[in-house]
Amino acid sequence: MPGTSAASSSSPSAPPASPPQAAGRAPARLTAYSLPLHTFRVFGACALSLVLWFSAGRAVRAALMWAGTELAHGDYRQVRIVVTTLIFTLIVLNELVVMVGMLHSVRGALREIRVRRAEDEGADESLFGALNRTTLLFATIYLAWSFHREDAQEFISLDSMKRIDQDLQGSLAGIESEAGTILLGLDMRISAGIAVAAYILRTLFAWLHMNGRVRGGGVLTAFFELGLAFYGLNALFALAASRADWLDERAAVAAVKGWFEDLEKTLPWWKGFWEGVGDLWPLLVDALIEPLAWLAVAALVYGAFAEDTRAVVRGTRLETVADRVERTHALTRTTMSGATVGFRDRWVPPVHAFRLAVRGGAPLFGVFCLCYVALQVGADYADRSIRALVGSDFPFFWTLFSSPVEFAVDLVAGVLTACLLAAAFDIAATRSREAGQALTA
Repeated sequence: MPGTSAASSSSPSAPPASPPQAAGRAPARLTAYSLPLHTFRVFGACALSLVLWFSAGRAVRAALMWAGTELAHGDYRQVRIVVTTLIFTLIVLNELVVMVGMLHSVRGALREIRVRRAEDEGADESLFGALNRTTLLFATIYLAWSFHREDAQEFISLDSMKRIDQDLQGSLAGIESEAGTILLGLDMRISAGIAVAAYILRTLFAWLHMNGRVRGGGVLTAFFELGLAFYGLNALFALAASRADWLDERAAVAAVKGWFEDLEKTLPWWKGFWEGVGDLWPLLVDALIEPLAWLAVAALVYGAFAEDTRAVVRGTRLETVADRVERTHALTRTTMSGATVGFRDRWVPPVHAFRLAVRGGAPLFGVFCLCYVALQVGADYADRSIRALVGSDFPFFWTLFSSPVEFAVDLVAGVLTACLLAAAFDIAATRSREAGQALTA
């Protein structure tokens, strides 16, 4: 009807239909039990960049190991070992660059980072900035918990395998073998001198980094910290080897040995107890401490907290003690800081990561450690299963194909581990933000 048409045309247009509720549905709430699913969600969003980072890191690692084992032998032996130890320092530092690169590449898949971007909280930090801030904590954790031992064992094993023919011929000719000495064959005076130089440079760049005087001061400080540790360990090993007989003859050493022997006779369970602790402790480190240490690195990459002691005790009854210590004399603070440096290096980052995990809910810590261990154990079983499935009917088959299989297994485990760390941080940070305590830099 005409009237109806006119009325319809003169009436205001109806608002557009709202989208279906399912299309505008809020994302599922992150919980501790959603950690495995969130890990695969992060992996699916950033798989390519993660694979590229891991592959590039393994290529650099292989090149450095090959160069180190090639340069370790020949004329001017001491100079070659100095260079080899320097290359090993770069191998360890490469582990940091790869881990930080993988963690940084998945920032866009984390809900916490997207919220920071929406609220303009400076979430788009450059890779170099994250690396510069993380290296110091990485060096501290890596050395305090002796994570570098696996790198050293792989380095030495590669050198021994490459020189197996030369060492066999040398042993038949009465020539002492050089296998296994590429990291410990340096003269004590040379290694001590280089360690002192590394200490001076470490202190200088640490001061420059703290005062913002040089770009990349954190990376350089960590590099010289690692150099100080490795050259210093070389010097200590050489000193202990040269003074072993002298130490055994000292009265104090003999008295301590006799005391322990008497204690074992008095307490028959004493020796068995410490043997059991020695067997259990590495498992606890692998299952609890190592995941927390890497979570601390991930949290620092995403700018979650400062790696100081006060941050660990903040919000607890120990904060009052820390306040009292801060009001003491400067000499007292310096003495306490020096006396507890070993304890702080080992325990402050894992404890802080534990508090971070607990913010995501009490079960998050257990689920996170369980997933971390499952990835490591699963990688070992996957390697064994592939070898058993393929078999070894052909001579020297695994000499050629062992490395590709190990690379494929390590690629899956390493990439998923990085995603697990990022997902655990994301859940803890999101739950903490929902509780009104944002974890920002």
